[in-house]
Amino acid sequence: MSFVANLLLATVRMATPLIFLALAELYSQRAGLVHIGLEGLAAIGSLVGFMVSLITGSPWLGVLAGAAVGILVNLVFAYATITLCAEQIVYGMAINIFAPALAAFIYRVYFGAGSQLVQVGLMSTVGASLGVTPTNFLARLFLDQTPMVYLAYILVIVTVIYFGKTKSGLNYKAVGEYPKAAATLGINVIGVKYVASILCGALAGMGGAYLTTCYANTYADGIVSGRGFIALAAVIFGRWTGGGVLLACLFFGFCDALQIRLQVGSLGVPYQFFQMIPYVATVVVLAIIGAKKAGPKGSGKPYLKEER
Repeated sequence: MSFVANLLLATVRMATPLIFLALAELYSQRAGLVHIGLEGLAAIGSLVGFMVSLITGSPWLGVLAGAAVGILVNLVFAYATITLCAEQIVYGMAINIFAPALAAFIYRVYFGAGSQLVQVGLMSTVGASLGVTPTNFLARLFLDQTPMVYLAYILVIVTVIYFGKTKSGLNYKAVGEYPKAAATLGINVIGVKYVASILCGALAGMGGAYLTTCYANTYADGIVSGRGFIALAAVIFGRWTGGGVLLACLFFGFCDALQIRLQVGSLGVPYQFFQMIPYVATVVVLAIIGAKKAGPKGSGKPYLKEER
């Protein structure tokens, strides 16, 4: 029972960065922008969040800085793909190459090539802030979490309501489905796409900053560890809905938490075997259900106002 309880608690923590990244992709694709550069946005967000948290002593400022740098980097993608109508996949991959390299360069310039391991204080859990020490499973589930976990689930609820119950959300989805028809209804298609890019950059940057302000107390190359691509799969698995994305992220978070605990209890089995579990699960899920339903019909297609 202790193993199961710890596994479920770890699942919630491991799913949190995936939720931020998957919501970033959801908002992007709902506006017709296929963004495969989440890995790069999270990498630069994790470094900036770590450095700002180290300098200021405030993990919250680190998270905000991660969101800000995610927006700045993603605006490059937005200008190229929205204004210049460039290929989205190509520029998304360019961000995956450029942003982690930039993060590694900044880290080495600031801390030095042979510097010692630098650590920061992590964001306090809700229980620690209230002065409460949770003992049973339910108390730990709700109190032994950082506020960022609550923020992730609140954002899921807001996303579900926004896309399903508001006129603005329906207009937003119309841009991703059929932008030319949306434009005839007076919807600012270009404006919605830029808003989507800002939201995508902010959420992806926050997901990266979570890793260095709430999960690990240091930065290292490869800290994102493919979570951007897993989040992309979670959007497909979740059928481009907020609730579906949440369930998909919990599933992949469970796989990630499970492989860590199997590494600890392995009997001579190489740890790399267990590290494959989340990625194998991603491939299997996409192979089984990924092709049964397409996403927004306008995803990946450039929008040219001059075309009819």
